[in-house]
Amino acid sequence: MRTSGSFGTRWYRHERCPQCHVSKVCLRRSEVFAPQASDRGWSRSTEERSRNVKHVHAGKVRDLYTDGETLLLVASDRVSVYDVSLPTPIPDKGALLTQLSNWWFEFFADIPNHVLSTTDVPAEFAGRAVRVKPLKMVLVECVARGYLVGSGWKEYQRSGSVCGVALPAGLREGDRLPEPIFTPTTKVSDTGHDEPMTFDQVVGQEGRDIAEQLRDRTLDLYARGAAHAAERGVIIADTKVEFGWDGDVLTLGDELLTSDSSRFWPAAEWEPGRPQPSFDKQFVRDWATSTGWDKEPPGPEIPADIVAATREKYVQAFELITGRTW
Repeated sequence: MRTSGSFGTRWYRHERCPQCHVSKVCLRRSEVFAPQASDRGWSRSTEERSRNVKHVHAGKVRDLYTDGETLLLVASDRVSVYDVSLPTPIPDKGALLTQLSNWWFEFFADIPNHVLSTTDVPAEFAGRAVRVKPLKMVLVECVARGYLVGSGWKEYQRSGSVCGVALPAGLREGDRLPEPIFTPTTKVSDTGHDEPMTFDQVVGQEGRDIAEQLRDRTLDLYARGAAHAAERGVIIADTKVEFGWDGDVLTLGDELLTSDSSRFWPAAEWEPGRPQPSFDKQFVRDWATSTGWDKEPPGPEIPADIVAATREKYVQAFELITGRTW
């Protein structure tokens, strides 16, 4: 599928890069990248000084570069909703999410992850990039839900279950579930969107032992992260994590418990039976829905007041969870 962009070459969705296998939307090309507006600070002279750094993937909100035998994962200020990257950037978003994800990787230091360095990156990417190990990614997006919201709420209304997990009758939007549940999605789909999977489907794809490891580790991460956030006045309603193989070691990759991969709610304002105030991109998602947009590319431009409010929500989440001032 041809995509738009500044590169002027043909890129295709769902190609798996032979070097890194890291993206469900693999937009691969072989030559050294051409600078984009989102890659602030890069210039031709920088490229000439860094011949080993090659741009190999453009995701919805992040870009991937090879640098020798390692990778650079660079977060942009782009924001994606309904699997579409919107044209208006959110200032500091890339740095905020990178710093929050790095904080969580340190918090979960007992779990193998892909981070090699948070500081040994090109100066042009400082603060919004990490140097990581190449992983062979598991083609499952691992989702843990502690509350009934979003696509889970919609599925529950239709069937009384979420991803094959039966739930009690009478639950309301935003209700806390009796216990967190594992609700995986596909990482590659013909539709270009994540599609729900049952646990049995994960077993069929990955084998029972790996499926159980994915489920158990995802639920453990969620439970521990949610307990910490609760102490800070934040509800983590759900989150998505990704794993890959570093040799024979199942390893955390991608991002971890950020405002893009999770739903963060202010605990003091939680009220089941209605949509919840949030510290995450649900705010942008709700705005985009209100415009009547059909959820297909191209997405709408984001007004300045929505941009400013969204940035503030990302800052609030970072400060509450980490205890640090942005």
